[in-house]
Amino acid sequence: MDTITLKGVQGPLKQQYRDDPESAVVTLKADGELDGSGVACKVSTGQAMAEAGLHPATGGDGTQLCSGDMLLEALVACAGVTMRAVATSMEMNVSGTVKAEGDLDFRGTLGVAKDAPVGFRDIRLHFDVVTDAGEDQVASLIKLTERYCVVLQTIKGSATTEVSVATSS
Repeated sequence: MDTITLKGVQGPLKQQYRDDPESAVVTLKADGELDGSGVACKVSTGQAMAEAGLHPATGGDGTQLCSGDMLLEALVACAGVTMRAVATSMEMNVSGTVKAEGDLDFRGTLGVAKDAPVGFRDIRLHFDVVTDAGEDQVASLIKLTERYCVVLQTIKGSATTEVSVATSS
């Protein structure tokens, strides 16, 4: 997609959202099915079913997806798409790779140590960018990518989260 096409697609949406801010609020959804035969959850990805299970450090056998890995994959996907959109908008040619890694202390999630956090302690997002753009352009690209990456901003901002349950027999 080139700059003109991107602006052509996004321009009317941006104007609609300026005119009617409520139309910009979209509820994204994810659905899962608890697996009755093991410690797993089947998640509908829109393209296929993905089965998440325990990480090997918590007793899994490594054949199922780990939700921690999936979180990092979502971060990489969002950051990569955001960077490509920003680069396209800035008329920059970029390629390269995006990598995320995070540190977990599994004592927390296994209840071994009450002082150990449950969740990622540190997350690092790294871009290896191939471009002929100057330093200032690359700095702007990174700044805008960080600003507009939904998953990164959600992780950094800790969205308000609500948990509910319904039971049936």
